[in-house]
Amino acid sequence: MTPLEIALRDHWGRLLALLLAQFRRLDLAEDALADAFEAAARTWPDDGVPANPPAWLLTAARRRALNRLRAEAVAARSMPLLAVEADVVDGARRVLADGAGPGESGVVDERLRLILLCAHPSLAPEAAAALTLRLVLGVPTTDIARLFLVSPATMAARLTRARKRLAGARFEVPTGEALRARISAVADIAYLAFTAAYAPGSGSDVVRAAEAGEAIRLVRVLREVAPEASYDVIDPLLALMLLQHARRDARVDGGRLVMLPDQDRGRWHVTEIAEALRLLTPLARSAASTPYLLQALIAAEHAIAPRAEETDWSRIADWYEELEAITGSPVVRINRAVAVAEVLGPAAGLELLKGLEVPGHRLAAVRAELLARTDRLEEALAAYDAALATCGNQAERDHLIGRRAVVHDAKSSGTGSRMRP
Repeated sequence: MTPLEIALRDHWGRLLALLLAQFRRLDLAEDALADAFEAAARTWPDDGVPANPPAWLLTAARRRALNRLRAEAVAARSMPLLAVEADVVDGARRVLADGAGPGESGVVDERLRLILLCAHPSLAPEAAAALTLRLVLGVPTTDIARLFLVSPATMAARLTRARKRLAGARFEVPTGEALRARISAVADIAYLAFTAAYAPGSGSDVVRAAEAGEAIRLVRVLREVAPEASYDVIDPLLALMLLQHARRDARVDGGRLVMLPDQDRGRWHVTEIAEALRLLTPLARSAASTPYLLQALIAAEHAIAPRAEETDWSRIADWYEELEAITGSPVVRINRAVAVAEVLGPAAGLELLKGLEVPGHRLAAVRAELLARTDRLEEALAAYDAALATCGNQAERDHLIGRRAVVHDAKSSGTGSRMRP
């Protein structure tokens, strides 16, 4: 990565938070910082990278913001450039000198303000997720559009509407339970972005690993700036995301979707798994179960099994039962049915699916697999057809088509299947 790309990845959110804290205008702060990065792209290749890139960018952005304010209020002459020039440069150096120093605590505080602002209750979850990725991490609009399966123009319009909705919002950090609730909202927003990357509803992608990595980076930033009292909210989510993300290279084989039992576990990222398990160790002893903690414990059970055949499905089924009791989610019921089928057989899994209605192809696909494993092949074929009728992702469609073909061949030969999913 170039120095400018590193600065964008590592410092965009910190710099924007500082500008927003100073000028209290989101449009002004974002435009000024974008102008500063544009200036760096023009000048750094010829003049060389400055000794302190973030301080250079902050100084340049502050100057541009002040120039714009002066232009807007030229009649009042309230901000003559010469009067503030020295303060702008000195302030940038104090705040970001060598990436630390006396101003660092202020940077952390303002980043938390920015994150919580993006998670404002007035925004819909997807809009909040998109705005958080854009403002806190500096993710390009085109990448966010790809994550949420819309055109760049559509995403740009959504971001603009979200910014306008935040105009006049109070730029403050709540305290007590209100702060905990907002941090929980940020966690939900980050997981929404993560699951969008790992469950693309349409297109040809199996996963969008880079975009999922950005969602993980957001949770890391949140953990860095949030009070330690919030770690019991943040750490289970971070562990869950790391455990799922650790399997990214094994999920795909030449563009083909690879299901968990068939994945090459040698391609899993063991350092990320180890980090997740370290986060979970103190939490697993807690008496309080939360949805993210239970999901992380389930993912950890898969991660620690040397082979798919050694997975402790009984524990997974128990955790899914507890998770369903907490959430009442029909999607959790589907996953629980899969786990129960591994423990008690496919008929027991099918029993849990009775009367369940869930949009999309997932329910029909699971029912098809369990029906096939009980040799109810005609019903399985019909379930596969129902799943294919509602599946928009090409990689998943290809997987379903392949599974249907296996069942069709078994039915045609009259040999039965007893297939494993």
